[in-house]
Amino acid sequence: QVQLVESGGGLVQPGKSLRLSCATSRFIFSTYHMGWYRQSPGKERELVAYISYSGDTTNYADSVKGRFTISRDNAKKAVYLQMDSLKPEDTAVYYCNTRPPETLGWVYWGQGTQVIVSS
Repeated sequence: QVQLVESGGGLVQPGKSLRLSCATSRFIFSTYHMGWYRQSPGKERELVAYISYSGDTTNYADSVKGRFTISRDNAKKAVYLQMDSLKPEDTAVYYCNTRPPETLGWVYWGQGTQVIVSS
């Protein structure tokens, strides 16, 4: 089955940085657009960053624009999210997936990685 394994989260103070990684397997990664999503308690899962299959195009939610940078390494079948100037409102569980998430014919979510931004 498709594997999406997120890592790199943790507890950080406001203004600090984290770099999230997503390791994928069992699909032709380089063919698909990818995204980072997040979900906070009591809120719906939302797309925060998008990257095209080649890495040529990126888009960001307004709430993270200018602070987060998405990238990918197709040789490693991995996607990354550099998170700078973190704010308490960035606290969430972060997930990677295709964009849209049903691109592979079904919706699969990995375990996610938790980011907590607090002083």
